[in-house]
Amino acid sequence: MARSLGLACFVACIKLQVAPPFMRTLALTRILGWANSRIMRTPQFHLTVITEFLNTHKVATMEQLREALGDPARCTVFRKLGELEYLSSYSHRGKYYTLKSIARFTTQGLWRFRSVCFSRFGNLLETAEAFVCRSGTGYSAGELLEVLGVKTKHALTQLVRDGRLQRDRIGTAYVYFAADSRTAKRQRKARRVHAKTSSAALTVTNPDLAVEEAKATILLFSSMLNEKQRRLYAGLESLKLGHGGDAHIASLLGMDPHTVARGREELLHADCGDETVRAAGGGRLSQEKKRLR
Repeated sequence: MARSLGLACFVACIKLQVAPPFMRTLALTRILGWANSRIMRTPQFHLTVITEFLNTHKVATMEQLREALGDPARCTVFRKLGELEYLSSYSHRGKYYTLKSIARFTTQGLWRFRSVCFSRFGNLLETAEAFVCRSGTGYSAGELLEVLGVKTKHALTQLVRDGRLQRDRIGTAYVYFAADSRTAKRQRKARRVHAKTSSAALTVTNPDLAVEEAKATILLFSSMLNEKQRRLYAGLESLKLGHGGDAHIASLLGMDPHTVARGREELLHADCGDETVRAAGGGRLSQEKKRLR
């Protein structure tokens, strides 16, 4: 384009040498204006291209959108997406994009397309903050994993550092509460009540048994199990409690919430038929006994 502009200006200058002075000024002004407009004019990418592409594919990466638009700059694609009210996924590190008009949110404000997760609240930080603040009893990282389907430990830690959430260590896990003091106070109180009722709900054979005796019975029973049986038993008790069961059982039995969640998933998927306690390759590495020469 630069060569064509230079050639056009060169030809025009030759013609102007034989023209009157006032005609030269007028012509030069028009030529320079035309050249500047040609240089400053950027390609116009129509919004309908993005809309049609996303309506067809539902979600897309930045590379796919740039390819559909003819490989423009990233800032150009973001500007066009902003005019269409877009959403970035809170899973896959925000790699995927869609339009608000395409998403079909659940009552919780979540939408999943295949393995890609979107939230009406925004990215992972904003979604985790919204869920914690709207919860009646707060959330632990394990409990949010059950709801959102992605790990939120680092996001929750960042929110606490920024002063957007509070957290307390309850048992072996951190529980996160709203930054507002009044809301956090109500959540902590509800969490304590929920913990007491959950402990009482663990007593199945004898409802009249005291809560502390029920705890002692459960701890004694779990101590007699091997590693896999203990994990499955913890998952079973978590299923009985429902929401928040992983964190509560983990606190009661002194286990990691992720271990309880794993046992629960194994029960739900009937993945407990293997006779081995650990998966292949698990446990300590075998050590060769050294002998004196």
